[in-house]
Amino acid sequence: MSTRYPVRLGCDDEYGGYVASVPSLPGCMSQGKTKEEALTNIEDAISGRLQVLRETGQPVPGGDADVYLIEVAA
Repeated sequence: MSTRYPVRLGCDDEYGGYVASVPSLPGCMSQGKTKEEALTNIEDAISGRLQVLRETGQPVPGGDADVYLIEVAA
């Protein structure tokens, strides 16, 4: 069984790359010099976080299946 987790991906000028985080898994973050690297790294971080939650008997949050971006004129 697989679950999809929404990932926030942002540019980090100080780091010189991208930072990825998972809102439904607080503290689950990673980074990479490219978007692709950051997304690969966050996939590993998600897997590791879920493994720790299961091993320690903590509840595993479900992911959100759909994410929508809404553009609003400022």
